[in-house]
Amino acid sequence: MEKTKEDMLVSEDTYLTSGVHIGTQQKSESMKSFIFKVRNDGLYVLDVTKTDERISTIGKFLSRFSPERILLVSARQYGNRPIQMFSDIVGTMCIAGRFVPGILTNPSLDGFIEPEVIIAVDPTADRQAIKEAVNIGIPIIGLVDTNNTLENVDISLPTNNKGRKALALVFWLLAREVQLNRGKIESRDDFEYSVDDFEQTL
Repeated sequence: MEKTKEDMLVSEDTYLTSGVHIGTQQKSESMKSFIFKVRNDGLYVLDVTKTDERISTIGKFLSRFSPERILLVSARQYGNRPIQMFSDIVGTMCIAGRFVPGILTNPSLDGFIEPEVIIAVDPTADRQAIKEAVNIGIPIIGLVDTNNTLENVDISLPTNNKGRKALALVFWLLAREVQLNRGKIESRDDFEYSVDDFEQTL
């Protein structure tokens, strides 16, 4: 059953104001089902109701894991603050910036970690982390834009994964959903952080 606009985690306007729907001028075959339309300037636009549904689903999925076994990665600068805030609130691991090759696959490396699930801000930019997650056989959640392929992504979250405000909103919502599903807050209104707390400073 599709969500009505009233059931959404935030209003459609909030998604649009944050630019969550703004894609790129490229469209991969595997992203077709998430694309709402193409604008006159050639930009593909994502369907935010599908983004909303996925955030809800992923929030439930992540709440089944021990937070300390969840890893967030972002090679993109605008993803750094959002994943660090998520990590601080939920208690997960995060690697913002350069991903050291072998950190998931080479036990002799300093800083070797063993996550049970990984979230990549951009599967293209975070391909090394995804490659290693595939090698160790853990589920991969990817924030995917219109130009990404879904190869090796087990659960896709369609969103603008390059926008500062878009990434802040998506990770704020995800953190709120995980905390709600884990019983850390009784209602969404109890979440004491704002979207601004998640936004990368320039």
